Amino acid sequence: MKKILAASAALCCFAFVRLPSANAEDIEVSAKAAAVISADTGELVYSKNSDEKLPMASTTKIMTALICLESGGLYEPFTVDSDAIHVEGSSMGLQEGDTVTKYALACGMLLPSGNDGANAAAVEIAGSIEAFADIMNDRAEAMGLNKTFFVTPSGLEGVGHGSSARDMAVLAAEALKNETFRKICSSETLKLEYGNPPYTRWLKNTNKLLTLYSGTYGVKTGFTDEAGRCLVSACERDGKRLICVTLNAPDDWNDHMKLYESCFGKVTTVSPNIPQEMSAALAGSDRDSLRLTAGGEVEDITVLSASPESFEYTVAAPPFVYAPIREGDEAAELIISSEGRELRRIPLYAAENADYKSAADKKEKNKLDKIIAKVKDIFN
Repeated sequence: MKKILAASAALCCFAFVRLPSANAEDIEVSAKAAAVISADTGELVYSKNSDEKLPMASTTKIMTALICLESGGLYEPFTVDSDAIHVEGSSMGLQEGDTVTKYALACGMLLPSGNDGANAAAVEIAGSIEAFADIMNDRAEAMGLNKTFFVTPSGLEGVGHGSSARDMAVLAAEALKNETFRKICSSETLKLEYGNPPYTRWLKNTNKLLTLYSGTYGVKTGFTDEAGRCLVSACERDGKRLICVTLNAPDDWNDHMKLYESCFGKVTTVSPNIPQEMSAALAGSDRDSLRLTAGGEVEDITVLSASPESFEYTVAAPPFVYAPIREGDEAAELIISSEGRELRRIPLYAAENADYKSAADKKEKNKLDKIIAKVKDIFN
């Protein structure tokens, strides 16, 4: 039975729920561990050792880039830390004295998988690699990633650094809610300017699945000798959205295409049952509540076994909506969730006008004055 709850503030992130999935025997893949989840509900559609903690190489940069993009001041230029950029492995080409922005560093992490970009962002945001790793781990804990521990922002191995296929899928789903992150990781190439002085250059995405498999819109590749080939991807087909992760997969491109071909047939899409009666507390008017409406169509939700009847609907609004407000003005949000997992946020609009109380009182007084005047005319 659906529930309609009132809230005075927007809800925070929810951990993905652990639900039944397809068995590993359904599909043979080269990966040591793999997971496919609904990008909307987090339901596990396919699992092969999906909760085993393994090194995940540069797919680590999904978390690094997300924190970088959420830190603000994305386009404010600064000079990279000289020590931070001296790191082995893949690079976005940073040199001492280069002027960059956080946006450029996020692009450099997600496309050419720059270890220098990850380290430069970490030091700029937190002051040190170690302090930034603490931020990463705090965020992982808040997301419910109980198999995940970060030591480096780049994915180069450190003692204890690792995650599971399912945790990485959860992380990707959360990161893709950030529109800038999604736009970057789905780009095959990007044109940027950075350097000393900044000059134009093109970055190319290492994720070949963007061109190999139709509907792919991210997310991140990774490789080290210890971790092997790692890949996190997201794909949409016929309105269905899935996220696939393989860890230590010699044939990762084919693994992902094979998993998508099978798993898209296991899921479906459902339309939420938006409540017909919704309201928010109203202040400054002659009444104490404001009727709300969702307005346009709501995007369908990809599910394995969840149903609209099990969804919860929460009106997230300030303690009071203040008059005056006109019909059609945005006034609140509707949060659709399932088993504690936030699925959608949609805007809610005023379904009626609400004037200032003083204006309403004046209107009523005018009505009364007219009635009195008519009575006087009759008696006269």
